Amino acid sequence: MNMLSDWIFRATRFCRKGGALSLAALALFMLSGSATAGATYTMGVVPQFEQRKLFAIWKPIVEELRRRTGVDIKLMVTLSVPEFEGALENGTFDFVYANPYHILRVSDSQGYIPLIRDTAPLRGILVVRQDSPFKNIKDLQGKTLAVPSPNALGASLLLRAELERVHGVRLSLLNAKNHSSVYLHVLNGLTEAGGGVQKTLAEQAPDIQAQLRVLYTTRDMPSHPVAVHPRIPPAIRGQLKQALLDMAATTAGKALLDEIPMPVPVATSLEDYLPMRQWGLEKYWVNERN
Repeated sequence: MNMLSDWIFRATRFCRKGGALSLAALALFMLSGSATAGATYTMGVVPQFEQRKLFAIWKPIVEELRRRTGVDIKLMVTLSVPEFEGALENGTFDFVYANPYHILRVSDSQGYIPLIRDTAPLRGILVVRQDSPFKNIKDLQGKTLAVPSPNALGASLLLRAELERVHGVRLSLLNAKNHSSVYLHVLNGLTEAGGGVQKTLAEQAPDIQAQLRVLYTTRDMPSHPVAVHPRIPPAIRGQLKQALLDMAATTAGKALLDEIPMPVPVATSLEDYLPMRQWGLEKYWVNERN
């Protein structure tokens, strides 16, 4: 029996025991906190960084959300982006931090609802070594681009779409598995260029940033959202959303959100991301699980 069925079963028994209790009482029971007593909700996170760093960033955030809401939330970190994408397509996560295109791709099948995002837009970037001879993106024709995942939105999908459609530049892909690894690939001369986003480049150590040069920047797009599966009761959705917004108002909470990075969270909805459906990104999607 799944969680929702269990709630309905227990609520129905509750009403039957009362005899005269009506369907209205059933509705009130299901909207009350007791309908979710003992429930555990999962929080999935797209693996932008290697696993230890991902845990270091998100475990304190999940613990703080649990403390603020009283809701039992369990961090669920997958080992790879393909594993994450499979779990998302199956609706495994109750709450999830994902790239916007991930959310759009499963909007018809799973209907994840974006709750909050950072105020600052997301921009894809193409980086080369600071001392690289490449001065123009056309110089990179046929070269190798390291990406954190072929389906990373700013770092791969949108970047490749703009390079090909606007500038006529095609590059070979090398999957470096995460953003930090992309920058190290470029720094160590393993690839001529790397795809990332401004926010993750800013997360790197100063000496790494100093040795890289941004050669190209994509158009703006709304940042990664924290989204919720529609099966989660509205009251629980609201609690988590408000807790994240409230965290940004405290020094300690803001420090935690800065690590995502989501320093200035704002409420969002699917409407903010729908224009991306017109960008032709499906052509560049790679099904890594085949």
